[in-house]
Amino acid sequence: MNKSMNESVKESVSKPVNRTVIDPENEPVNEHVTGSGSTGSNRQKSDSPNKAGVPVPVRFLEGEKVYLRPVDTGDTETYFQQLFQPQTRKLTGTQKHFTRNQIERYIEGKAQDTSSILLLIALTETDEVIGDIALQEIDSYNRSAGIRISIDSSRNQGKGCGTEALNLMLDYGFGIVNLHRIELNVFAYNERALHVYEKIGFKKEGVQKEALYYNHKYHDSILMAILEHEYRELHGL
Repeated sequence: MNKSMNESVKESVSKPVNRTVIDPENEPVNEHVTGSGSTGSNRQKSDSPNKAGVPVPVRFLEGEKVYLRPVDTGDTETYFQQLFQPQTRKLTGTQKHFTRNQIERYIEGKAQDTSSILLLIALTETDEVIGDIALQEIDSYNRSAGIRISIDSSRNQGKGCGTEALNLMLDYGFGIVNLHRIELNVFAYNERALHVYEKIGFKKEGVQKEALYYNHKYHDSILMAILEHEYRELHGL
């Protein structure tokens, strides 16, 4: 169901293989993120300028290490640079290239897309954008959706940032959007991500054999999912 940031940009070109990526070697994920999913005014910052005249990013969902914020066309260059990072392209199975104009149009389209929620992942201390995360193909009838995440710099991997971002979005999906099921796909060669997803509470449901052709080989895509009661039991909610 879900697509990576990189493949999602391709929606106007062709329908991609489902995929996702997470930073490897995250910290244990059984610890509930304090305040995850909270969208009250006490958890957000204004988008108005600070004393130096610089806009303060909105912190839509905030954790200890990272926060999630809306994306706009001012983030086009960040998206463009992330699309061409070799490790990100491998883990997401990205095969095509895109122009800045294509990415800008994609971001504009997301503002009108009621079937998905696309947020950027930023460091709490510096406001640096290190990736993105999305709930997509939201089905209000069956209360289901896909989730995907991308952490785009090796220096931000292995620090638990992806784990915290996932917990923030899962908490929002189950606690605010009222979803019953959230699923993802991950390529078989991304063993570290598989391990992390299992710790978070996702369970393997099936294998799409040889779903991706990348670097002269075919690779399997693994379907995983978590249900609302499983998430709540895991976090004592």
